[in-house]
Amino acid sequence: MQNCIRIQEFMAVETFGIENKKVDKELYDYQQKDIEKIFSVIEEHPERYNLLYQLPTGGGKTVIFSQMTREYIQRTKKKVLILTHRIELCKQTSKMLSGFGVRNKIINSKVKELPDQDEYMCFVAMVETLNNRLNDEKLEIQDIGLVIIDEAHYNSFRKLFKFFENCFILGVTATPLSSNIKLPMKDNYRELIVGDSINSLIAKGFLARANIYGYNVGLTNLKVGMNGDYTVKSSEELYSNFSMQEKLLNAYNERSKGQKTLIFNNGINTSIEVYHTFRSAGLPIRHLDNTTSKQDRKDILKWFKHTPEAIVTSVSILTTGFDEPTVETIILNRATKSLTLYFQMIGRGSRILEKKDEFTVIDLGNNLARFGHWNSPVDWKQIFRSPDFYFENLLSDDEIEREFQYEMPQEIREKFSNSKEVAFNIEAAYDDVIKRGLKSKAVLEWSMEQHVKICVENSEDVFDARILAKELKDDISSRIKQYSYCISKSTKNYREWLEEDYSRKLRMAINKEY
Repeated sequence: MQNCIRIQEFMAVETFGIENKKVDKELYDYQQKDIEKIFSVIEEHPERYNLLYQLPTGGGKTVIFSQMTREYIQRTKKKVLILTHRIELCKQTSKMLSGFGVRNKIINSKVKELPDQDEYMCFVAMVETLNNRLNDEKLEIQDIGLVIIDEAHYNSFRKLFKFFENCFILGVTATPLSSNIKLPMKDNYRELIVGDSINSLIAKGFLARANIYGYNVGLTNLKVGMNGDYTVKSSEELYSNFSMQEKLLNAYNERSKGQKTLIFNNGINTSIEVYHTFRSAGLPIRHLDNTTSKQDRKDILKWFKHTPEAIVTSVSILTTGFDEPTVETIILNRATKSLTLYFQMIGRGSRILEKKDEFTVIDLGNNLARFGHWNSPVDWKQIFRSPDFYFENLLSDDEIEREFQYEMPQEIREKFSNSKEVAFNIEAAYDDVIKRGLKSKAVLEWSMEQHVKICVENSEDVFDARILAKELKDDISSRIKQYSYCISKSTKNYREWLEEDYSRKLRMAINKEY
């Protein structure tokens, strides 16, 4: 563990909004170093300057800007405004500031005016609430010198910049990539300071190591919406069906059974379906979405905290403002094109404990293939400068699926235990067919011969063999898809026809063997 600097002092400058009480907080070396970097920029550009700061989830961004707030007030005698996009983050930030001895006031929906603003040097506000008050000219916060924006990648904050044009604006985020590709962050921030990487924080003992297991999922039927991510409707059509629910449950049982688990979905109906699937399997699970009442949400999260094998299935609402170090498994039961969301979801499991230095991630959305491993090096400055280049070079779903290699699940493989080899390389077979000058469909004939062989090897009669053939449905689908890529004819209707034709001919070929 890296050395830390303990802030342990009495402060008696109440006129500057710093309470007269003992402050006992730890700052690690890397946090103090980043604070010094940020203050060096503030000293060069005390106003009318926008700076962005990046640090991974779990690195202590709130600790850093709380200490910065305290120092800034002491150094400049000016006020600080901290903006968040959710009420939970407002409360957490306010509590952290109080821990640093900074008297602060939350500007929420109940606050219409600020007659007591001279009593505070720091304010914490939700972006929408403050925007409404400022536009209605119902309140004016005077003498603000520093504006800190938490989760700065959200574009909702941009609307407030016009009210603080003479301030120093510090955006803080784990992923300096705008949530809207048409509104790059470089248009709103002059420069980026990059903090320690995920790998560095793992090596220093501040974050847990992620063991990620990817399960191939066909996503070519998903549609992309106006926000650049997959639509809820198309996601629910895929992830709510029986085969995907079965794949999810099998993946959980294979990798994480008995572990405290968070499941992230794209759609309320999918999450409810997950709840029923796991409940029917006798597993302890609760469902959360943005329609859940505050009291029910509080009760569910309390249950989750104190139940060792608890499972919560949710729809994105726990990606920020939620910190539960006892989480052992994260399941991405969704695909996303958002790098930010990818990091946020996995980050919910990265908190360390005395007996926890690693956690499990189950990926059911090809996200690992799309973005790389969670702790892989990321050139954030390049992404900040050229977000278009980054998006253009993301692998498409077709490109990802071309690389799929079907691996027979263990429970199915055991049914073919008499066969030494059950795999078949479609691409290699296609290359061989081309070299020999044969028709491309010879590939499927060779594939079918191999399927017939393993069905016969593991059966006593034709009835057993035909039952086994039904277990090959996913293998057949994978082989057909690879074949369609080889012949550059991969429409959904054509593949479906090929699968039906292949299965019919397979049954006939098995009959002939007997």
